[in-house]
Amino acid sequence: MQNIGIPVDTTALTFVCVAPPQPRLTNRETGEVKVDSEGRTVYQVGLSVANEAGRIDLVQVNVPGDPEIQVGQIVTASNLIARPWNQVINGQERHGISFGASAIVPASAVRAA
Repeated sequence: MQNIGIPVDTTALTFVCVAPPQPRLTNRETGEVKVDSEGRTVYQVGLSVANEAGRIDLVQVNVPGDPEIQVGQIVTASNLIARPWNQVINGQERHGISFGASAIVPASAVRAA
């Protein structure tokens, strides 16, 4: 499967931080932290996502740099991209969707701008 990014329309979605930002690890055994092409640490943030109909999902979103948000804050995910992925490890196939954003900021900061 080709790892292409699919833009996500977030205009009708509400995001709430439910897990604090943590550096994303590329290797759990060594503790190696993932960095982007510009050398910034990639953080993973747990968000709840609610649509206008009230459906709620939980997602992990990767973002470059520490987003400096807190659990419970309503946030905005800028330039949210979904990427389908699959891999085979020890004969077991795994697949899913990963999410990345250019920034995650408190929603109040976006409204004030």
